[in-house]
Amino acid sequence: MDYELAIENTPDTVPGGTGILLLHPSTGETDRIDTEFLSTDTDEMLVISTRTTAREVRQKLEHYEVDEERATILDALSVERGYTRRQSENVKYVSSPDDLDGIVEETRVFLDSTEGKRRVSLDSVTEMVYYSDAERAAEAVDAILDLLEEHDAVGLFHLAKGVHDDDELADFRARFDGVVDLSEDGSVDTDF
Repeated sequence: MDYELAIENTPDTVPGGTGILLLHPSTGETDRIDTEFLSTDTDEMLVISTRTTAREVRQKLEHYEVDEERATILDALSVERGYTRRQSENVKYVSSPDDLDGIVEETRVFLDSTEGKRRVSLDSVTEMVYYSDAERAAEAVDAILDLLEEHDAVGLFHLAKGVHDDDELADFRARFDGVVDLSEDGSVDTDF
């Protein structure tokens, strides 16, 4: 199954199982690319947030007019920060951004329990590295990439380029089928 991509300078479509790395400046405005990715040619979407709370993700989806009915949000921040949380059908929680097993398992549950064209956005791998370490984060990324392939889904993984050294960036880049490189000025370079 092929998925349309609405991100500038990328192929018109990518096959199911494709993982895309979104490299961005630490302060880069990734919401536009993320929501374009999520809302195009999608039946169900999982938004994994290790950087913001479910409430903030909902506000982003609403602002960019993404169909929230199709969205499941996995919040990895609220429990650790002690915020009130109510698990629902569309909002799930794990204990913290370093609960990598929990993040992988919730991704598996989402993909096992949904059908059609599914997209996964993980914002952000950088936070996973920060809360655990690069090796554990890479293992979790690999596990999610395997799940995408197994379920014919596609994923977009955020990584802040100013935070990681060249070796770490190269290691993460090598794991993905495509790279979208967002500059400070908002321009986009891609490599597929």
